[in-house]
Amino acid sequence: MKRLLITTLIIGVAVAVAVGALHATKFMAGFEAAAARLVTDYASATRIVGEKWQYVFVLLIALGVAWLRLSNVPRRHSRLLICLLLIELVGLSWVCSLYKIFFQPAPSVLTLLFAWVTAEGWSAFVRRDRSHLVRTLFADRVSKKEFRRLSDGTTAFDAEPKVYEVSVVVCDVANKFAFEKNSDPVAFAEATGKLIRETTTHLIDEGAYLHAADGEGVVAFFGFPVPNAEHAQKAVRVVLEMLKNFRKRRQGKEETTDNWDIRVGISSGLIIAGTVKDSERPLLLASGEPIDLARRFCALNHFYGSNALMDTPTFDRVSDAVVARPIDFVSGLNSHDRVEIYEPVWLAEEAKPEHVARRDAFWSGVVLYREKRWAEAYSEFQKARGSGDEDDAPLQFYLRRLEPLLLQLTQSRLEQI
Repeated sequence: MKRLLITTLIIGVAVAVAVGALHATKFMAGFEAAAARLVTDYASATRIVGEKWQYVFVLLIALGVAWLRLSNVPRRHSRLLICLLLIELVGLSWVCSLYKIFFQPAPSVLTLLFAWVTAEGWSAFVRRDRSHLVRTLFADRVSKKEFRRLSDGTTAFDAEPKVYEVSVVVCDVANKFAFEKNSDPVAFAEATGKLIRETTTHLIDEGAYLHAADGEGVVAFFGFPVPNAEHAQKAVRVVLEMLKNFRKRRQGKEETTDNWDIRVGISSGLIIAGTVKDSERPLLLASGEPIDLARRFCALNHFYGSNALMDTPTFDRVSDAVVARPIDFVSGLNSHDRVEIYEPVWLAEEAKPEHVARRDAFWSGVVLYREKRWAEAYSEFQKARGSGDEDDAPLQFYLRRLEPLLLQLTQSRLEQI
């Protein structure tokens, strides 16, 4: 906004000074006389609009036209408004002549045209620079629709560093290091390449910004570069849909997906993102706690056997739309921080009553486990079991934790008898 005001003032004042100088030096006296004869009658006028008012009109018109063209008003609308203003100036001069008042329209009309042309030229220059910047920063990183909107200025993007509220999604090959160790390097490279191609395509098509895609996984932001209040819900929905598609292909025993799967970490919060223009090629830098946490949650899936993990801020935003269950407390980026992580398992509209009942039983089991009520926790976890062929790794994780504790509890009771 500040930049728009400064540019408007510069163009408006420059045009007003130029037209004012032409008018004051009588350089365009012939043009003014010809224009006046078309719409007004100087000879019959009893009053004349003074020179001071002419300069006021010139300055106001120059500023107004410059602001109108440089603002976010669509080009077609701004041109229509400027044409209407031109007609109104001519009409004002004619109406004044009916009341025997002479208003010279030429300086105002010339100001309007000069300001329009100058603002158009400046906009074209900025668009060329902006087009290069957008192409460098966002080509193949956002959807084609969003890229077009960024390129033509329909979607505003400020390249200066600022704070964005986003949801960060990190995807990687499940059990990557064991897969890397036990498989042929070519097979590992093919699997990683397939992950990158499929996940990046899906995330970009669903409105994410692709921050990174390499051997360390895929990192995408929802809510950037265009802020979106529903970024967390969008991110979790896309992740659940992506996991469902991978499971379907695994069940179909396709060629490569038979041997590997993906794991996802999601974290919502504030990041700082902006452009660094010191080099010939502009760079977009982004930094923030959600990026580091999402990477960590993605890696923690291997420990718990889960498919996706998200933090409490994300859960709070999506709890009405997603059926999720608590997994554990983990340390944050600082050793004294404790972060509760959740696993999203179903979309609320797709979840059946038995799914919700199993989630509730699992939740109760986790709460009882934290209260060290081992027997009751074990009973609740048993209720959370699904069908016999369903592999619920987080449930098995807690059951394995409870078995030695229950054995110890049973032995202590026997010793007391």
